[in-house]
Amino acid sequence: MDRITLAFLLAACAPGVFAASHTDLSVSGAIVPSSCTPSLSDEGLIDHGKMTSKDLQATKPTLLAPAELRLEVHCEGKTFFTLSTIDNRAGTSAINWRDHGLGLSPNDEKLGSVTFTLFDPVADENAVNVIVSSNGASSWSTSNYLGHEGLTSFAALGTKTPIAVKDLSARLRAFSIIVPANELTLLDEVPVDGQATLQLKYL
Repeated sequence: MDRITLAFLLAACAPGVFAASHTDLSVSGAIVPSSCTPSLSDEGLIDHGKMTSKDLQATKPTLLAPAELRLEVHCEGKTFFTLSTIDNRAGTSAINWRDHGLGLSPNDEKLGSVTFTLFDPVADENAVNVIVSSNGASSWSTSNYLGHEGLTSFAALGTKTPIAVKDLSARLRAFSIIVPANELTLLDEVPVDGQATLQLKYL
């Protein structure tokens, strides 16, 4: 039994005690007429392969070769939606808190960060803008950012207002950065272990 249920039971059993104070409880939401399904090429896997400590710069971060996936969203009908991520390695981003972490070494050292961006989006066969809101969809600005610190949507060229979309495709690029080698204990193989969940929400 959770605390909310217990509170309502107490109020029902002792009306004289609680009669002097009360509050309203509202439940809201919406049922959208169509659903959308996002997908990524290569099963969403970005593999940078193996690198040696000599491949890393000793005193400054090393930018790995950009990787690219294909992002597609297919809806049953034209739908307003946003994209964002959940950083499943939260707290391990070493470069920028808005980016995604790459996990920790066995010695609890942060390995680096990865940034996700969207390019060349096409919605229902028309080129569109990528737009981002950092205040819960109250306002929008043009940006390629896709991450956990904002909502990403799509607008007609030259505008910043989300549009309803049925079919979307875009290039998702990942820019990974590894911390300087002198900040890591590199005695054994250290796995790069970034992971994020792409989530779609309806506007």
